Amino acid sequence: MLLRMLRDGHIRLLSAHVANKIAAGEVVERPASVVKELVENAIDAGAGRVDIAVTAGGRKLIAVSDDGNGMGRDDALMSIERQATSKLRDVDDIERIDTLGFRGEALPSIASVSRFTLKTRRPQDESGTEIAVLGGRLQEAREAGVPPGTTVEVRDLFFNVPARRKFLRAYQTEQAHIRAVFTLQALAHPEVGLSLTADGRELYRLPQGASLEERVRDVFGEEFRVGLRPVGKRRGDIAVTGFAGLPNVTRNARGEQYVFVNRRPATAPVIAYALREAYPPLDRERRPVVLLFIDLPPDQVDVNVHPAKREVRFRQVAEVREAIIAAIGEAIGYRREAADSATTGGRLGDASLPAAAGTPPHTPAVPAVPAVTGPGGSTHAVFPYPGAENLPEAATPVPAPISPDPPTGRGLSLLPVPESGAPWRWCRLLGQAAGRYLLLETDDGYVTVDPRAARERVLYERLMEADAQGATAAQRLLLPETVRLAPADAARLRNHLKIVQKMGFAVEEFGGDHFIVEALPDLLGQVPCRALLENIAHDLESAGARRGSERWREEIVAKAACRAAAGAAEKLTQEQAEQLVSALALTRMPYTCPRGRPTMIFTSYRELERKFGR
Repeated sequence: MLLRMLRDGHIRLLSAHVANKIAAGEVVERPASVVKELVENAIDAGAGRVDIAVTAGGRKLIAVSDDGNGMGRDDALMSIERQATSKLRDVDDIERIDTLGFRGEALPSIASVSRFTLKTRRPQDESGTEIAVLGGRLQEAREAGVPPGTTVEVRDLFFNVPARRKFLRAYQTEQAHIRAVFTLQALAHPEVGLSLTADGRELYRLPQGASLEERVRDVFGEEFRVGLRPVGKRRGDIAVTGFAGLPNVTRNARGEQYVFVNRRPATAPVIAYALREAYPPLDRERRPVVLLFIDLPPDQVDVNVHPAKREVRFRQVAEVREAIIAAIGEAIGYRREAADSATTGGRLGDASLPAAAGTPPHTPAVPAVPAVTGPGGSTHAVFPYPGAENLPEAATPVPAPISPDPPTGRGLSLLPVPESGAPWRWCRLLGQAAGRYLLLETDDGYVTVDPRAARERVLYERLMEADAQGATAAQRLLLPETVRLAPADAARLRNHLKIVQKMGFAVEEFGGDHFIVEALPDLLGQVPCRALLENIAHDLESAGARRGSERWREEIVAKAACRAAAGAAEKLTQEQAEQLVSALALTRMPYTCPRGRPTMIFTSYRELERKFGR
């Protein structure tokens, strides 16, 4: 049919039946798409409880029942018509969308490629309405005795579109996609009770009226929640809330990055960029775990970009980016800007480090570590920590942790919880394993510390503090180098030339798109000038001048810290190990080294008990 239309050259109006099938290709990709659309409709209808049942990965049956407002007969019949919606009245409403569904395409698209049944009743009505649709054609509409709310049953999905049905995956794969959609909706709406049943087996039953923390625990378990820190910050009209994983809680992919814009699971390029900027460098491009809710006025976000509404577009991109970075940074205790001397200097200058080859001078070590009387009357060394003046008197027992009480043995070190969220209340140094790794017993498990990575982190933050107080060292080239950049890169570099010069680059314009380089930051002398300037230009343009210069300054300082920490003896004395652990705990970001590798690995007592079958 399509071929004959092309040959005769005439333009013809598609029938409603064909148009619905085409729309279904955009809205209904697979059974999980049906679940998403139906659950969103139920939530928009004010449902307090939504129950989902699927058979054969959704191929044979998808049933979604809710206790929402329901519909009368006329509205029920209108709901299966294309471009019929209760969410919009005129074109201006598109700029102020605050509901999950609004296109008016979901139900007719689903009904056009399935055996579709809709049962609905408003609470004030004595009887409801039942509608049956077969492949997009209305078969029956009758009065029925049904409970208040709406139930939609979708059977034999794509039965009349064999080409689409052929591309569906195995039942288990389709069911996994349905579970992923269920998880997103459960997290987005913790106040709504949700259940999911697959092939007669109940997979989830989540209570109504839960908090976000309770919903996270119900969906993922307590172990997952322990590695998260609460996020809550508002900048102007933009609020960012939820949870952010610590930098040592990462994954190989973005599968556990849950982002919601005005309660809608969605993403945007600026969100991915902000997540990268909000965290310190992570090892081998690993991804942090986040559960973020970005709320802003509806007229500041365009949700009508993607047919399946997966992607949104922000009107004030820079404001959203800065709000995300600030909120996560505050939650995990990390910020790219150089800390002022009153904060960083006070935290990093209070503990000495084991000697390391090439270690730069730093503030003198503190006096001898004081001793306090711990549980059982024994004497223990206490690691100093900022804010210690606000803690109970030394003779007062430390508040009992959730797990075991602090033990009473040689080398016990009690650490208060810092604002940045250290993972322990107290710790005891047990010794070194394999002649290298430090083993710590803590209030909720044990921690394995890599001394090399820990030393790099401490030195890095000390060097960052020193760098913030003076100019970056530069190394002059034996012969000045002339670099020609692409016009776009040259324009970027020209716009930020003064900032680049402050970073330690002796670079000047040399006419056209040429630049002459006479000196580079000391630790980047081996990098080709052209690649270096191109990367800096891109970073400054995409991150903004302030954050772009910070990123490059951090890279320079990170290399200095790695060089300074290299060559130090791995075998530490008891005193050196305690000093290193103390210094690590005092850093702003104790979980990773400047290169993104973990400084510590935590194993909880719960995990140990599970492995031993307790």
